[in-house]
Amino acid sequence: MAGANGSTHRADVAVVGAGAAGLYAAICAARQGASVVLVSATPLAQTASYWAQGGIAAALAADDSPELHLEDTERAGRGLVRRSAAEILVTEAPAIVADLQALGVRFDADRFGQLALGLEGGHAVRRVVHAGGSATGRRVVRQLSALVVAEPRIKVLEGARARALWRDGEACRGVVCESELVLARHGVLLATGGAAALWARTTNPPGSQGVGLVLARELGAELADLELLQFHPTAVIGVQGREGFLVTEAIRGEGATLHDSNGERFVEELAPRDEVARAIQELLSRTGERAVGLDMRAVDPAHFPNVVTALRDAGLDPTRELVPVAPAAHYMMGGIVTDLDGSSSVPGLYAAGECSCTGLHGANRLASNSLSECFVFARRAVAHALAGRPGPEAQPGPGEVAELAARELPAATRETREALWREAGIVRRAEELRRLLEDPHPLARVIARCALAREESRGAQLRADFPERDPALDHRHAVLGEGDRPEWQHWR
Repeated sequence: MAGANGSTHRADVAVVGAGAAGLYAAICAARQGASVVLVSATPLAQTASYWAQGGIAAALAADDSPELHLEDTERAGRGLVRRSAAEILVTEAPAIVADLQALGVRFDADRFGQLALGLEGGHAVRRVVHAGGSATGRRVVRQLSALVVAEPRIKVLEGARARALWRDGEACRGVVCESELVLARHGVLLATGGAAALWARTTNPPGSQGVGLVLARELGAELADLELLQFHPTAVIGVQGREGFLVTEAIRGEGATLHDSNGERFVEELAPRDEVARAIQELLSRTGERAVGLDMRAVDPAHFPNVVTALRDAGLDPTRELVPVAPAAHYMMGGIVTDLDGSSSVPGLYAAGECSCTGLHGANRLASNSLSECFVFARRAVAHALAGRPGPEAQPGPGEVAELAARELPAATRETREALWREAGIVRRAEELRRLLEDPHPLARVIARCALAREESRGAQLRADFPERDPALDHRHAVLGEGDRPEWQHWR
């Protein structure tokens, strides 16, 4: 029996999560002739990737190169980027764009028919590919979802929530859902997204609460860098119905500016995100204001139709007035520790996308490297999984399945979300972080432990009690194994 209804599915690969990484992984596996079961808690095309406004960073311009892309990635990552991971990303990203085009994704083009490349914070040149202006996630996920549904080798379980991962001896070979069991001969890929919705103010949908991290940790997989949560500088605040709505960085790339209450500019708008978010937070703390003003009146609204429409629907016309914005929790650089082929510390368990941690993003993700990462490392993960020998035909006993299926994964309460925003927000202090050690949510506790261990300010981690960067922690990552205390590992 599997869960309540007893449905059992067998495949070469099981993929949990149907965002950009999960969809592309399933397609890549099917193209290799493998059978796939794709587990999606939501209907297809309703994942966090669907809402992604950023694009895909790739060195495609004549004045660009993978080497320049690497330099920008490392500069933004503040001495914590794993160079080997970044080299893979910048080298393989251009081919990913071409592959997505071959799969039917239509990217924005200029009047000559060439890809229209956008400029975003931290990038020295234009290298961000968009689809529908700021609707890239929507366009990509819709197209990949359609391909997945049409592919006979892929079975989609919509509305199926993973409750636990199953280990056959040393290796992960299955996923237990509420009423279904998925057994995978070559392994399980987690593509479950991030955890930014654990914070009260966030750009993420409510489901982004680190489910994959909890599943992996319960199985014994290592996690790392959970203190490194990126705050997006320009999330709408104080507008009913649009609280936390992200105004894409690409709008600043096209000339939008940030202003204080006196109308003065106060920051270089295209600096890396940690700098811009920090500058806004310092201004708000000093003045007591809730928001700064984003002036996008000089930006052609036709380039960002979904942003303009969403704001107008909420009663704000960005072509005539400034948009009130403030930082919000946006993207977790940490996650399930993986190697350069997506393998976790548990054999047979892979991770890709925001739930993974290759060290690529360091302490501050370069804008639009996230979608690139989803595609590059999802493809590498399934290729590695399928190249290995399949596991034996085994399955857990009915009692074990029923017990696993009955598990309730922790959901963050309002109190936990408010506590994380208050105690582990943009500015952190030891005495506040220690309060989180008693929080009922397991991820809140380990986030606090990692943040306490990193006694410095670097990228997304700003410690008021340790305001300087510590060179001794360059390229050192806080890794959580079986215990609750992180250990430092040196990644290159």
